[in-house]
Amino acid sequence: MVIKTIDAQTLKKMFLAGAASIEAKKEYINELNVFPVPDGDTGTNMTLTIMSAVKEVNALTNPSIEELAKAISGGSLRGARGNSGVILSQLFRGFTKEIKDVKEINVTIMTNALQKAVETAYRAVMKPKEGTILTVARGAAEKAAQLVSETDDLVYFGREVIAHMEVVLKNTPELLPVLKEAGVVDSGGQGLLEIVKGAYDALLGKEVSFDSITISEEASAGVVRDRISTDDIKFGYCTEFIIMIEKEYNMHTENDFKAYLESIGDSLVVVSDEDIVKVHVHTNDPGLAIQRALKYGSLTRMKIDNMREEHNERVIKDAEKAASLKKEDEKKTIIQKPRKKAGFIAVSMGDGLDEIFTGLGVDYIIKGGQTMNPSTEDMLNAISEVNADSIFILPNNGNIILAAEQAKQLTEDKNIFVIPSKTVPQGITAVINFVYDKSPEENAARMSEEMKRVKSGQITYAVRDTSIDGKEIKQGNIMGIGDKTILTVGTEIKATTLELIKTLADEDSELISLYHGEEISEEDANELAEEVMELYPNLDVEVHYGGQPIYYYVLSVE
Repeated sequence: MVIKTIDAQTLKKMFLAGAASIEAKKEYINELNVFPVPDGDTGTNMTLTIMSAVKEVNALTNPSIEELAKAISGGSLRGARGNSGVILSQLFRGFTKEIKDVKEINVTIMTNALQKAVETAYRAVMKPKEGTILTVARGAAEKAAQLVSETDDLVYFGREVIAHMEVVLKNTPELLPVLKEAGVVDSGGQGLLEIVKGAYDALLGKEVSFDSITISEEASAGVVRDRISTDDIKFGYCTEFIIMIEKEYNMHTENDFKAYLESIGDSLVVVSDEDIVKVHVHTNDPGLAIQRALKYGSLTRMKIDNMREEHNERVIKDAEKAASLKKEDEKKTIIQKPRKKAGFIAVSMGDGLDEIFTGLGVDYIIKGGQTMNPSTEDMLNAISEVNADSIFILPNNGNIILAAEQAKQLTEDKNIFVIPSKTVPQGITAVINFVYDKSPEENAARMSEEMKRVKSGQITYAVRDTSIDGKEIKQGNIMGIGDKTILTVGTEIKATTLELIKTLADEDSELISLYHGEEISEEDANELAEEVMELYPNLDVEVHYGGQPIYYYVLSVE
């Protein structure tokens, strides 16, 4: 079989097949993660990222390559979760930039697109690390560059590129010692390989099952389903559409448009991306929303659901839950609060921690953190809700910082500062050290510097056997995790926590803070605190309810 060009129809099949492939291997990829912690893993994050783009692609009927490129790039950028998801979205962004103006893709265009993908992804990462998904992607681009002068057959080309990617992936443990010690290849690189292999199967005409994609789309929406009464629905029609911008549309126009939609409904979400605007609103008169939208361009993907109809019960559940969550946040929106100089967004993973951040003046809490990394679109929605000239984002997790940075790049009307907090205690310290009479730039520097003084720790359990930094870890062991690696391993929560504190506390320490999770009683937390005070009588010890799942304790020493 010889194939010399890929048209739009084939490209769509290849992309969907790549998504189905990583969905099928998601758990296997999760198992490759070095840290055996029970939280949002690489396979999950990459799958949710690509499924966000799948949703956009599936909405297109007989698309051109240009339309596919926009859907893949925009969908993955907004849906990106975790570092691996953000890097994947940047690979798609670079790839689609190179193909968007062509009618068909040949070996030369494919080679250029792979090179552009790698360049874009490397630029997005402040300190690129080899032995990761970036290395595997670069391997694909380098092999393509060798083959471009040898063949015009995409079948041969694809087979050789995949074979080389497998070799590069197999070598990742030699580039990253932590992989070698754990006896695994890089999980992000494995995920990328699965996507490419799935796409290649579709190129060859193999039958691919897309059944899993529907399931993943529901998961990627992050919808929580509850029973509700239709009597509680104030605005009966869930109205969604996309505006293809054809007339002038700027920030002033968008603000006027939002204000109008808010006057006729609620649960409003308006997301702008280059020449399209995605709109979601609950209203009693969808026609009014549509008529106003037509002033800015033509409409596509129009969807109106009567949320009071019994046969739309599933839609009712999803939309009303989203509306209830939205209404909680509307207490802090620009309608009810005047614009201020500085606003704060924090990612949090427990109701107790939510209250702590809110008490410190944080305007918007994004649910997620360790157990589910929020997407770039979650960040963009939060930014739109905070009415401030400058907004400080506290990711509070090293795997969320890139998504926050990506949201910053996609925001034009507000001054965004991403404070690179990798733990909740760092985020708390950063907020405490904000000084209102200093400039945003001075505050960003101050907050980033002060949080470095905090030593953080987390106590959780191991979900699999592994070996890290010379420590043999068995499934079910209790682990004490520091800012960079696993510091203590034991079989009991209290004993392992005390050992972790001993590794963090020193002669310069003044305060130990314990935030106990949902599985730890207040009595047990206070009992632990008493033992800590006996060990360190000259230090202050504080106990707070964090309410976080999975992590028995989050703690800090400063």
